[in-house]
Amino acid sequence: MAKQDFYEILGISKGATATEIKKAYRKKAIKYHPDKNPGDKTAEENFKKAAEAYEILSDDNKRARYDQYGHAGFENGGGAGGFGGFGGGGMNMEDIFSQFGDIFGGGFGGGGFGGGGNSRTARVKGSNLRIKVKVTLEDIANGIEKKVKVRRKVKAEGVTFKTCTTCNGQGQVMRVTNTILGRMQTSATCPTCQGAGQTIDSRPKGSDISGMVQKEETVSIKIPAGVTDGVQLKVTGKGNEAPGSNSISGDLIVLIEEVQHEKLSREGMNLHYDLYVNFSEAVLGASKEIETVTGKVKIKIESGTQSGKILRLRGKGLPSIERYGTGDLLVHINIWTPQQINKDQKSFFEKNADNENFTPNPSKSDKSFFEKVKDMFS
Repeated sequence: MAKQDFYEILGISKGATATEIKKAYRKKAIKYHPDKNPGDKTAEENFKKAAEAYEILSDDNKRARYDQYGHAGFENGGGAGGFGGFGGGGMNMEDIFSQFGDIFGGGFGGGGFGGGGNSRTARVKGSNLRIKVKVTLEDIANGIEKKVKVRRKVKAEGVTFKTCTTCNGQGQVMRVTNTILGRMQTSATCPTCQGAGQTIDSRPKGSDISGMVQKEETVSIKIPAGVTDGVQLKVTGKGNEAPGSNSISGDLIVLIEEVQHEKLSREGMNLHYDLYVNFSEAVLGASKEIETVTGKVKIKIESGTQSGKILRLRGKGLPSIERYGTGDLLVHINIWTPQQINKDQKSFFEKNADNENFTPNPSKSDKSFFEKVKDMFS
């Protein structure tokens, strides 16, 4: 089933400002908040959808990618955050409150799912990791799953934590300041636990001061067909872990690097191939085998083919990441002029230099170079 448009979920236009997006999300979040709709699964699902939409549209980079590629730009490991779909991780209500709790203001006390109040324990997210993955045109044409080794920080086996006595597990401390307007109360990240709500109780030998160790892990990355150079995909939860038993892992950010093909060059969804034929093949015609991203194919060179002619092989290009079609392969015919000829060959051409069959006589169907370029980009 096709996913609902994020702008439609929040009830905003594609030109909405950051303020309008935040306001629309807050309205939806309050409407479908679990505390207002206890036991209502439909409301809970709408609440998650709104949070998923807000995560994408409130981030300029993610919003630009969504506007360009749609939902396909976040599938197969390139997900947003995984509120039941993207990124494959799946995000529960506590994850949503952890990331977007401040958006609700005082309407629900910033509390957790089903509880209200101020009893929610802080959740700290680990740092993201970034890697670069090289893909070939063949990989891009078909989509591919790659396995990479990643060194990430994880909690050491046997480490234990206890509630932070400074913030009582809240991850924040309240500060009261006297101003000319009266007493002002503000919150700040706890300096003792750095927002985790917990401190080290016991840590095993070999772990760092936070009870973490480096671990190498093999991560599977699903790269969708049609990706472009420079696209960033996200594998949810495969970044560094954070201290504390209630923390969540960061993400693995994957930068796509396109490897240049030996014979094919890319232009969006279309591919270009330079085919060189000799003078005899151009005059007499020939059958030539060329390389495509899906295997080799044979094409026919008609007799009398002119240099610069472009043959279009429809559907032999690259697929759209949005899945609305496949590009073409444009074969550029180049006639190779011999640079050295023997006596007999020279005599043949001298005899035919003035022959009418050798005299250039382009017809209206023989387009100029500029017309061919125009057709190529149209």
